[in-house]
Formats: sequence, C-alpha cells, structure tokens
Amino acid sequence: MVCDHENEHAMAARRAAENMPGTEEIARVAESFKALSESSRLKILFALRHGEMCVYHIVEAVGGTQSAVSHQLRILKGAGIVKARRDGQNIVYSLADEHVVAVLELACTHQKCKI
Repeated sequence: MVCDHENEHAMAARRAAENMPGTEEIARVAESFKALSESSRLKILFALRHGEMCVYHIVEAVGGTQSAVSHQLRILKGAGIVKARRDGQNIVYSLADEHVVAVLELACTHQKCKI
C-alpha cells in the first residue's frame, strides 16, 4: 500500500501505539460507555447531577417504575458510575465523582457542535 504522507503517518501510528491504554483499561472504559449507552440510565445520571436522591425521588424525576429504575441503578453502580449509601431505611444514590458530570456535559456539548 502506498501512502502520500508515509513519514507523518508512520510517526502518528507509533505515537498512538506507544500511548495506547492497556487491554484491561480499554475494557473498563468500554464497559463504562456501555453502561452510559441506554437512555433511561442517562436520565438517571442527569437527575443525579442535581444531588443525591433515593430511588423514590429518582423515579419521580425520570418517570418509569421503581423496579426499572432500581435495575438501571444496579447497572450504573456496578460500572462505578453511581454510588449508594444507606440513610436509615433508604438507599441514597449519587454520582460517583465529578468525572461523571464532566462526561455528561462534554457529551451534550459535542451533540450541539456543528462540524
């Protein structure tokens, strides 16, 4: 195969290979994106941007049923995107860290971008 920019592209390929995350890290990132890829889970995350909530109030904010929201929260918690804590008889959920907010905001900005 012939490339009109052989040296430039070869250097870029070497840089990319040298800076490529490991297989396990890529798998973890892929799992995070997989967890973010469902619209009802995204609605939950956007709701939790405004502070921690129990399942009852998450259902109120996003609609759906308690069992469906609980199921989605289990997936998000398993992916390390939300965290939970007990408050009396309630389980209260919140975003795992500020990086989750940054990813949501960046995704929204990207969708508004006209290339």
